[in-house]
Amino acid sequence: MTSTSPLASPLARIVLGTGPGLLLAHGGTGSIDGNYGPILDGLAERHRVVGPDYPGSGRTPRASGPLDLDTLADQLVAAAVEQGLDTFAIAGYSLGGPVALRAATRHPERVTALVLTATFAHPSARMRLLVEDWLRHLRSDDQEAAARWAALIGAGAPYLDRMTPEQLDVVIKGARASVPPGAIDQVELVGRVDVREDLGRIRVPTLVISTTLDTMATPYHHRQVAEAIPGARFVELESGHLPFVEAPAEWLGLIRTFLDAQYAQYTLDAQ
Repeated sequence: MTSTSPLASPLARIVLGTGPGLLLAHGGTGSIDGNYGPILDGLAERHRVVGPDYPGSGRTPRASGPLDLDTLADQLVAAAVEQGLDTFAIAGYSLGGPVALRAATRHPERVTALVLTATFAHPSARMRLLVEDWLRHLRSDDQEAAARWAALIGAGAPYLDRMTPEQLDVVIKGARASVPPGAIDQVELVGRVDVREDLGRIRVPTLVISTTLDTMATPYHHRQVAEAIPGARFVELESGHLPFVEAPAEWLGLIRTFLDAQYAQYTLDAQ
């Protein structure tokens, strides 16, 4: 059953481009700029892109209580509708995958396609340990250790292995500076996510992009999502958990190729 979207979404958002609608859902501790920045212009060349920041990220104030997946999904959908999009595809990265999946099951009349990257339906036992570690670092006073941990876990080994010590220092400084006010709220939501029952209810074309070097949400999670969604396509991208820095051109290409094909088919069916 479809729920009613909020009358107004509290989420600040980026709006770019013209064309078929595309709603973006970013990852935990990320933002639209942070997770999609390198490919935003490329997406906006062919789509009307709406990118809301979660509570406590980007331009959106932190929530007053714990984040709820249903509410967050509804708020993203409401943001797209407020920008004039009656229907739209959703691209979800990491935590944005479960958000997109929940939006698709709660608002099936609006969602036309899904692109899910580096994502998961439910944290495995190993991922739960990682989330607990992540929260421990975020709650500590040792920001340097937290930044080093984030760099080590987030990026794929080949990406880090190629760096000079000076380049690695820049990455760690960036990790320290990019932690948003709502980071703990968002990581706590990562630990609570369970959209396994949603997967079999998806009825729109879906692409699952597996980041093959990912140690955060591992390929085990990506395959679990793809195998449970009827007709889902599964493709691999050689990257760690950060495709926007490790392989942005390749990531953009996969998203655009899939969405172009879906729009072409939609246009053909409408004739």
